[in-house]
Amino acid sequence: MSLPTLTDAKLSLDAGVATLTFCREDVLNALTGTNLIDDIIDTLDWAEASSDVGCVILTGTGKGFSSGGNVKDMHERTGMFSGGVDDIAAAYKATIQRIPMKFAELSVPVIAAINGVAVGAGFDLTAMCDIRIAADHARFGENFVNMGLIPGDGGAYFLQRVVGYQRAAELTFTGRLFDAKEAKEIGFLLDAVPADQLMDRATTLANEIASKPRYQVRQSKLLMRKAQQMNLSDFLDHTALVQGTCHHSGAHKDAVAAFVNKQR
Repeated sequence: MSLPTLTDAKLSLDAGVATLTFCREDVLNALTGTNLIDDIIDTLDWAEASSDVGCVILTGTGKGFSSGGNVKDMHERTGMFSGGVDDIAAAYKATIQRIPMKFAELSVPVIAAINGVAVGAGFDLTAMCDIRIAADHARFGENFVNMGLIPGDGGAYFLQRVVGYQRAAELTFTGRLFDAKEAKEIGFLLDAVPADQLMDRATTLANEIASKPRYQVRQSKLLMRKAQQMNLSDFLDHTALVQGTCHHSGAHKDAVAAFVNKQR
């Protein structure tokens, strides 16, 4: 499949790793008031449909990964922040909330390579990813309450699944900013590295994931999500069916044959 045409981001594909880079550093890669929402959705749709993609990396240019909502538009009540209550609610559903809905159905693994500040909806976007690696100078914040808002993009759903309810509650209720060191300590980040090592670290991990059998990796991700939603009995029934399919796959047969031959 050919790469989608994007407006405010650039996309590359190398050895099964798709890297989406946000290119609106003039507004700290704000998701609203730019074309980044469409760019993200189009990229994830393409990645999900393409057997060439084994892993996706999201990152940004400039000082920020993403500042989330465009505060200037909020102040001027323009764009998706214009109109009455029903108008704004409809705008949220038609724009920013498309991102969590897309992540909820996604099977391809996604790594956030967080190059700088990630706050508000930008922070929540990283929480939707499977793995987060950050530059050691990055700062984070679920800071909606500081702006008189709530996490309207689904952050209250995703954040507690990453760090647990109590820590998610503390971060959400206070809206405080925190650094990469703390983000790693509380389990939000897998790793924090010097900025000049960020993309190498993320790409190395993405390459390892992309080198594994596509079907098995994607099904493993779906299983981890289903485990949060299904009772154990139904979950094990579903797992047994998927495993039966895997036992008949070429990837399994090749791996078993290679293992047996190595033991001889």
